[in-house]
Amino acid sequence: MPRTALAGEGLCDHPGRNNYTYEIDLDGDTAGSYVLSFIEPNQRVLEIGAGSGAIAKHIVGAKRCDLSAIEIVDASIEKLRSFTHDIEKLDLNDPAWVDTYASREKFDIVLAADVLEHVYDPWTVLAGMKKVMVEDGSIILSLPHIAHAAVLGTMASGDFKYGDWGLLDKTHMRFFCVRNVEALTASCGLKIVDAKAVRKLPEETEFVDIWMQLPTELQQAFEAYLSALVRPHKNLITQLRTQRVRSRRAAGLRWCRRTLVAGTSTSGRSGD
Repeated sequence: MPRTALAGEGLCDHPGRNNYTYEIDLDGDTAGSYVLSFIEPNQRVLEIGAGSGAIAKHIVGAKRCDLSAIEIVDASIEKLRSFTHDIEKLDLNDPAWVDTYASREKFDIVLAADVLEHVYDPWTVLAGMKKVMVEDGSIILSLPHIAHAAVLGTMASGDFKYGDWGLLDKTHMRFFCVRNVEALTASCGLKIVDAKAVRKLPEETEFVDIWMQLPTELQQAFEAYLSALVRPHKNLITQLRTQRVRSRRAAGLRWCRRTLVAGTSTSGRSGD
């Protein structure tokens, strides 16, 4: 299966962490392409967990941005040098990582693409990201969405299928549903101003073998329930800014001004 949901590589000092290497189709329905769509040209960007540079090369190339990066895997750092020499080897599980940037110019955009699920304390990491962002800047996050019918299928089968990549990557420390993303961002005084999502039907995921063994009635029940509840999708990509005026419509992911929601059913209805 294509690894379209994976954008970060070395994020914290975890000996079992696998490196993801992949190409991004800028016009595709992928987390990487949606992340890049939120980045305006000629910005100062800090990419956290930049890996081998799959996103970085487009930030520097197509977007013509000034890129700085955080990475911890030595092999990935060497590959990143093709796109930027401003690389810091830091462990995000150590809150002191943010001190490295205390005396430096702040960034217009701070990006963490499939990163926060790999750290022990995503709340503290996100708060640190806010500290290194300019006052009117943006934070861009990509997070795997655990409320997917295929994941319910693994649980119903009695096999919570951890793997080397994907929604149940064995190095994931944290799991997120839509409301968890909303609460995470709000806890840091941030608001979601835009959001997109990657559409993956259960039979298109890494759990296809388990999903296809489930009774059709159970498949339909999972899809219908989750679609009615949160209109789930495989990955959530959000753009955040500092919260100034709290309101139900501005603060919630489900009320973003342009939300591309893609659930596990065949309905592709967009959000409001």
